[in-house]
Amino acid sequence: MKPEIIDRNTAYGGYLTVERLVIGFPDGGMVVREIESHGDSVAVLPYDVKRRCALTVSQLRAPALAAAGKDSVIEACAGMIEDETERATALREADEELGVRLNSVEFIARVWSSPGVSTERTSLFLAPYRAADRLGKGGGLKAEQEHITVIETPLADLAAEADKGEIVDAKLLTLVLALRLRHPELFA
Repeated sequence: MKPEIIDRNTAYGGYLTVERLVIGFPDGGMVVREIESHGDSVAVLPYDVKRRCALTVSQLRAPALAAAGKDSVIEACAGMIEDETERATALREADEELGVRLNSVEFIARVWSSPGVSTERTSLFLAPYRAADRLGKGGGLKAEQEHITVIETPLADLAAEADKGEIVDAKLLTLVLALRLRHPELFA
């Protein structure tokens, strides 16, 4: 027998939903947990094989500002899955946020972003690009008020930042490490 949800109530509904769950265990014990749901997402790290660099974004993240006073976070390009596939979302987000037209993406993993409190799962992708694929300036959609700055960083610098524990975005860290495992020659 497995744990089961005995009761489920919505505590808040807006951009995200907060629910209070009562979970029963086979031994008769119970626990109350709050969870948030706002949908699933994707993250993509475009990398240029020839120039040995990758595209990332810097933008305001309200939780980082509230918790650590950080006015921006450098992270992998990411976005919410709407009425499309994960791959289509990755391609769309790269175009909107980075101004890059990707021809293909390589699936890495689908991970829980914060399984203790959130139902969100993030599909992670790597994607090769060429300088000629940069068709726009990126920055995100005006209507979404994202205030994104696009950063092109040498892969060797990203590797050094990963080694020093300086990459604070889990999506970006995972994708940099995956790229190093799959293509170590790009970091030489």
